[in-house]
Amino acid sequence: MERVSAVPVPQPRTDTADTEPDAPADSSDGRGSRRSLAAGLLLGAAGATVVLLASGQIWAEGRAATGGGALPLTADGRDVTGAPAALAIVGLAALVAVFAVRGAGRRLVAVLLALSGLGAALSAWAGASDSSALDEQAARTTGDTAATIDALTHTAWPYVTAAGGLLILLAGLLALRFGSRWPTMSGRYERDGTPRPRKAPRTAPDPDRPEELWKALDRGEDPTG
Repeated sequence: MERVSAVPVPQPRTDTADTEPDAPADSSDGRGSRRSLAAGLLLGAAGATVVLLASGQIWAEGRAATGGGALPLTADGRDVTGAPAALAIVGLAALVAVFAVRGAGRRLVAVLLALSGLGAALSAWAGASDSSALDEQAARTTGDTAATIDALTHTAWPYVTAAGGLLILLAGLLALRFGSRWPTMSGRYERDGTPRPRKAPRTAPDPDRPEELWKALDRGEDPTG
């Protein structure tokens, strides 16, 4: 009877087929996280900068009637309302704090970032038609509490300030949506609560050991003393 040798049949490899489709998904998630992180930082920083700079520009102009004619007066954004600049500073602090916390704390800070941008935009929009700052200046300048402003005009800077607030709002929305994937800058400095291993106490050298005897001879000591 003839012997029949069994030839192994090659089996299809399934390990690479299972692992390869996951790599593009992981890399795409990483790229999406980096893009959202960069966009959030850029929008938040740019929005706060726009708000702070535009708040210092002239928002309203007019003339106050006096006995000798008309006195030109101007009011910048901080004269009209200090809310946009203050909220921009809060937004900057929240933007930095987003990377210092994680979990529910990060979501709360992201909400604060979005609300600061929304508040800055709304307060700037409301100040675009405000004339109380010029009325107060007219009363102080002329000494007449009933002085009025003639030829009142408003510039485009309040709307620029509102646009900066919207940029901060967008940064907050990005932090709410993608902030859970962003890194935490303070993670490497946080303690995990585990005690540090203590160093083993140094023991006194044994004088009877051969190496200790040679060291004593090198120092000029009598090892038998």
